[in-house]
Amino acid sequence: MESLIQLFSEPTTWVALATLIAMEVVLGIDNLIFISILTNKLPEHQRERARRIGIGLALILRLGLLGTVAWIVQLTEPVVELFGNALSWKDMILIAGGLFLLWKATKEIHHSMDPTPGGDMFEGKPLENAAMMGFGSAIAQILLLDLVFSVDSIITAVGMTDHVAIMVIAVVVAVTVMLVAANPLAKFINDNPTVVMLALGFLLMIGMTLIAEGFGAHVPKGYVYAAMAFSAGVEVLNMLARRAKQKQLQSPQ
Repeated sequence: MESLIQLFSEPTTWVALATLIAMEVVLGIDNLIFISILTNKLPEHQRERARRIGIGLALILRLGLLGTVAWIVQLTEPVVELFGNALSWKDMILIAGGLFLLWKATKEIHHSMDPTPGGDMFEGKPLENAAMMGFGSAIAQILLLDLVFSVDSIITAVGMTDHVAIMVIAVVVAVTVMLVAANPLAKFINDNPTVVMLALGFLLMIGMTLIAEGFGAHVPKGYVYAAMAFSAGVEVLNMLARRAKQKQLQSPQ
């Protein structure tokens, strides 16, 4: 207890905590975009439960990995060589996660542009059967991406501080933000079809970034998030323009 009081009495601790919380929240939002898009494919009565399960799994994985910090650090040691690059377990996890994001985002873009015809169907199956299969499939895919983002999150935390207490606080705060933002973000994406395409574009970019980092090419996160913020800003202007046009059409002449 005294060591914790002493730790948090130092100004550098609060700076490290604030920086780490910001990093964890950013990584959490990436995770949340994927969860929101995936759960919006489920029947409405299952969506919130799936989101809560997905975010709960993210917290459990992150805290579980924090308990194995010594093992996590070893994940950065090279274990295999591919195309002239020495890859660690962390690199291979990032590459696999990036490839999965590319596959999933491309599949969802294709589905958005060329939806399956046939009335009350879900992914080409009758809705009753697909709802059950869809829920299990959604949770499995969320768990897979939770693992990728959790490994990235904890390795980021380990690289920024040596104090597990700071890591735990940052992770809990970030997951709390995810929990609070989950329903509003999912509703916003669901209510604005053009935002779905933008979010899928973000997933493609995040997937490519994960693959590049897996192969040792450092991609400054600031550039990626600046591009995402610019695209989001343009989309907000488009939404405002559409609403203004709708009001103009609805107003009495």
